[in-house]
Amino acid sequence: MESHKREKISKLLKSEAGTEIVVKGWVRTKRGNKNISFVALNDGSTVNNIQIVFDMTLFTEEQLKPVTTGSCISVLGNLTASPGGGQAVEIQAKELYVYGTADPETYPLQKKGHSMEFLREIGHLRPRTNTFGCIFRIRHAMSFAIHKFFNDKGFFNLHTPIITASDAEGAGAMFQVTTLDLNNIPRNPEGKIDYTADFFGRSSNLTVSGQLEGELGAMALGEIYTFGPTFRAENSNTPRHLAEFWMIEPEMAFYEIKENMDLAEEFIKYLVKYALDNCSDDLKFLNDMFDKELIERLRSVVSTDFIRLSYTDGVDILMKSGEKFEYPVFWGADLQSEHERYLVEKHFKKPVILTDYPKEIKAFYMKQNDDGKTVRAMDVLFPKIGEIIGGSQREESLEKLERRIKEMEMENSTLWWYLDTRKFGTAPHSGFGLGFERLLLFVTGMSNIRDVIPFPRTPKNAEF
Repeated sequence: MESHKREKISKLLKSEAGTEIVVKGWVRTKRGNKNISFVALNDGSTVNNIQIVFDMTLFTEEQLKPVTTGSCISVLGNLTASPGGGQAVEIQAKELYVYGTADPETYPLQKKGHSMEFLREIGHLRPRTNTFGCIFRIRHAMSFAIHKFFNDKGFFNLHTPIITASDAEGAGAMFQVTTLDLNNIPRNPEGKIDYTADFFGRSSNLTVSGQLEGELGAMALGEIYTFGPTFRAENSNTPRHLAEFWMIEPEMAFYEIKENMDLAEEFIKYLVKYALDNCSDDLKFLNDMFDKELIERLRSVVSTDFIRLSYTDGVDILMKSGEKFEYPVFWGADLQSEHERYLVEKHFKKPVILTDYPKEIKAFYMKQNDDGKTVRAMDVLFPKIGEIIGGSQREESLEKLERRIKEMEMENSTLWWYLDTRKFGTAPHSGFGLGFERLLLFVTGMSNIRDVIPFPRTPKNAEF
């Protein structure tokens, strides 16, 4: 058996019958009688199993006894045309080797139909289910497509720091990084923590965004993108929040708000089309099992021009809608998911890019409009998700940026390096952020963000 190279099931299912092959994987099901046994095997390369036929004149019951759901086996056999429906080929087994058994009494995935909540409790085993196999293969495909999209457009991937002293959002909900002895914290004469004794000599945190550092790269390389983990220490247990998640953040010199919107629309359409073209089996499974409108919804995004609408016009539509929203709508309100989804799903029935938000509800770095009230922000709103992309044209004026930082009572001293880019060769520039898991919620049709990341980090949950 060892003289044969293992073939992946994804390849075998598309191969011509008539060859001797070795296949290895985990048993999904076993059925049969004293004359013949059928084993469905999966190796993770595809959602589809391959059927292995064991002629019981060649094998003993004792040999097949350890072949149970969850066990890991290697089989040498002939790839033959399948007389049954559902598959073109199957394997007539000649030799069997059992790598690892799985006790039917204790293996948690013995039966089908487990709830998503139960599967989150066994995060170390849930990738073996069809559902999570599909999700994680799609996650890989989307990651690859992101790099391909930007690489093909001449962008450079910039690795921004995970440990930082700045807070890009001004939100304050950050995870602190320290080497100080928490049982004996050093303090200065005023009673405050003495960070000069810490590893970095100052208060440091896990990053909430790579944007500010990304802007530095754009001011030198022209067009860059970051793709890395980001962290928010919000005590939030909603189906839309994670404490650790991944962000894609392009930053582009010489882009104004229109070019920013154009890129965001092109980018997300590219990703959705890539999923449709390259993940068809996985999408079909998720469509059939979880969301009957998934594939249709993905196709509609690719073929639809996004609506572009000002925040002011959006609020006007919401206020005249007659809908009873949980959160009140008024000019100056930070729109909630229910408001965003109304515009996308009920009013326009297509994705919307909302622009020109009130400056009071947006970050300090966004370019101020001439009206003195709004900024050149842009949010891309999607069905079922709400905001999937957030971005803006960045404020390139040093004077306006310093005034805004003062208005928001932020620490100017920690942003001196950021302000330097406005002192030395400032230029119009723009960028946006796409939450990778938000994208995956849309592409997979899942309803909980914890189900599109392999190991979700949420309050009181960091076990796996």
